[in-house]
Amino acid sequence: MKHLQWFPGHMTAAMRMMEESLKLVDGVIIVLDARCPRASINKKLDKLFINKKVLYVLNKSDLIEKKDAVKTVSEFKNEGRVAISASANDKKSVDFLYQSVLELLKDKIEKNRERGVNKPMRVMVAGIPNTGKSTIINALAGGKKTVTGNKAGVTRGKQWVKIGEIELLDTPGTMPPAFDDQTLAKHLAYVGSMNDANIDFKDLAAEFISELIEKYPETLKEKYGLESIDSVPEVFDGICERRGFVKKGGIYDYDRCSVAVIDDFRKGRTGKIILD
Repeated sequence: MKHLQWFPGHMTAAMRMMEESLKLVDGVIIVLDARCPRASINKKLDKLFINKKVLYVLNKSDLIEKKDAVKTVSEFKNEGRVAISASANDKKSVDFLYQSVLELLKDKIEKNRERGVNKPMRVMVAGIPNTGKSTIINALAGGKKTVTGNKAGVTRGKQWVKIGEIELLDTPGTMPPAFDDQTLAKHLAYVGSMNDANIDFKDLAAEFISELIEKYPETLKEKYGLESIDSVPEVFDGICERRGFVKKGGIYDYDRCSVAVIDDFRKGRTGKIILD
């Protein structure tokens, strides 16, 4: 598979905008994809927010096993990060997220009250593309307040949304300028955080199937009704046969198969899978 890389020009502008907006905010929410939390961390953002209170939110945690979410949050906390798991589709989870933001900024809120200052806490929401930043904000707001989409790079401008005692600043998704770890880069491609137009889906699906054979063999067998998964080509053939991805002359349609495999995973149909 060719080297994965995606850092369009607007992301440089987005990083600059976030840097300029830092003086306006009291804290930061960094939204990660719970299926690939390590891959979702942009070290450039970590450096940018080093002097701010930061809450790491493992969004889409409903797409992984609860034990994996608990384990990842524990690991993050051991590393000195304030972290929670969340799902924008679950009201209790969204309420917990709101309370976690207030807890993160408790000292500042109390100081303001002591001085008689009554103003909302301003919080920047950041992360790589397609982790659900805008969806999280919309869920907190109880309705559609920001622009959302199911492809990477939808949010482009600066948007403030007031929610109770806080004001959230939605920001565009930003990728690291370089990917030293191509395994993590592949994980971002699997979940849709990269531009699909730059990706060979047959290569991507082959890499994904290879990981499932190693890490989730029973899940792979059960999802596609396969008895044997000894090799990637065997799995491709089995899925094509099961799904009817066959062209004229009885030739398997690997292109359709590849898109279907990645789409199944992105939409949570494959099973509860954590990649890193």
